[in-house]
Amino acid sequence: MTGNHKDKSITRRRALAVTGGTVAAGGLAAAGYQAAFADTATATAEEATTASASASQSSGCMTLMSSVTEGPYYLDGALVRKDITEGKSGVPLTLRLTVVDATDGCTPVKGAAVEIWHCDAWGYYSGYTTANPGGSAPAESEDGSTADDDTYLRGYQIAGANGVVKFETIFPGWYTPRTCHIHLKVHTGGQKEDGTYEGGKVNYTGQLFFDDTIAEEIFTLEPYSKHSGSYTTLDDDMVYDGGGASSGLLTLEAVHKKDPSKGYKGFLTVAVDPDAENTGAGSGGGGTPPGDAPSGAPGGTPSASASS
Repeated sequence: MTGNHKDKSITRRRALAVTGGTVAAGGLAAAGYQAAFADTATATAEEATTASASASQSSGCMTLMSSVTEGPYYLDGALVRKDITEGKSGVPLTLRLTVVDATDGCTPVKGAAVEIWHCDAWGYYSGYTTANPGGSAPAESEDGSTADDDTYLRGYQIAGANGVVKFETIFPGWYTPRTCHIHLKVHTGGQKEDGTYEGGKVNYTGQLFFDDTIAEEIFTLEPYSKHSGSYTTLDDDMVYDGGGASSGLLTLEAVHKKDPSKGYKGFLTVAVDPDAENTGAGSGGGGTPPGDAPSGAPGGTPSASASS
């Protein structure tokens, strides 16, 4: 359904990614980010919401997060940056994740490096832009953004003394046969080097999930609505096990209750064992595209620049 695509402006795209530059693609993203990210007056309220959510999730101390597969779309070398959008259009999403030590009274894990990656509004992952997302969707090359085909919607943030990391991204789309989700890993013991995170070990591999009602409302909006087909709900997903927050279900707060296009804020306390080491081969399948996916699909080889 999609052909091999390599944008002639890839050098310029790479420069934008490395320097952390982001070009808003359309009024939706621009207006949404102003509402979701630029209002410093809401910072205190947001922190209070996070604290409340964390407290409700950890009576005394919450259980360890359920570890699941890293899936077929992982790539090494993601950049350390707060904003991972690179101009990809979609409903703005602020993620505020708090990493705590489940073996030590849920104390914050200072220096934990949280890595996330997810698909764009049409179900495409950077590094695998020719992989068919299922249903009917435009080719990834038609999105009009300046995003680097090998790095968009991937990144690290390193937790401070409070264990908190914050990302600015967009609400993910979906691909067959998975529900809407974001992948994440928690690393410790490494350090920032050459714009990425090197060394240490992976303590936890998991996925973040979204309430079906909210996701399905988002998918009626542009640009998501250009991807049609059968969406997998949480109950039918091969990875989500119904465990709520301990299984990665985000607490979501609308920036504007009557206008979902303004964006959402997502909160979760991620309880890990900093002494553990995780291989990324947890429970649940990662989900592969339909059988007619081109050679760039997971299970094959990502683009040369992505694997370098």
